[in-house]
Amino acid sequence: MPSVLVLDRIATALDTSIARLLDEEQAAPVILMRRNKQHVAREASGWERRILSPALPGIEFEFMRTTIGPRVDAGAFSPHAPGSREYLAMESGTLLLMIDSVEYKLSAGDSIYYAGDCVDAFKNPWNKPCIYYLAMDVSPNRHAFGLDRRAHSSKEKRTHGRH
Repeated sequence: MPSVLVLDRIATALDTSIARLLDEEQAAPVILMRRNKQHVAREASGWERRILSPALPGIEFEFMRTTIGPRVDAGAFSPHAPGSREYLAMESGTLLLMIDSVEYKLSAGDSIYYAGDCVDAFKNPWNKPCIYYLAMDVSPNRHAFGLDRRAHSSKEKRTHGRH
């Protein structure tokens, strides 16, 4: 099984999700994914990504649960195509999230949205594991939501800075 970073780079290059790389498409009004049937990608450095969403026909969406062990740097992930979106919600612990070189410190209960066409990096420099949920929409309908982040990214960096 390739590493999570390698899977992510392959999925990003193909404008798709890790879920689609690991599983066949399913088309049904209800899809139950039992824990023991969910795909889990683990890194030797001490973190794992559990895929919670099925691969659906014509939909490039991924929902996952990530656990990063104490003092683990999960690394940087390549930008997705313009119009991609990411939503992250913290369950427990603390996470340092870098979005295009801007650092955000997130704790249990915090959530953040950001455009997916950026370099994002995940790190847990503390002594307790951190767990978060990440939903990614890498749909082919890239500009339907007016999310051209380049038009406002410099303003955001001045406004939000370091948290």
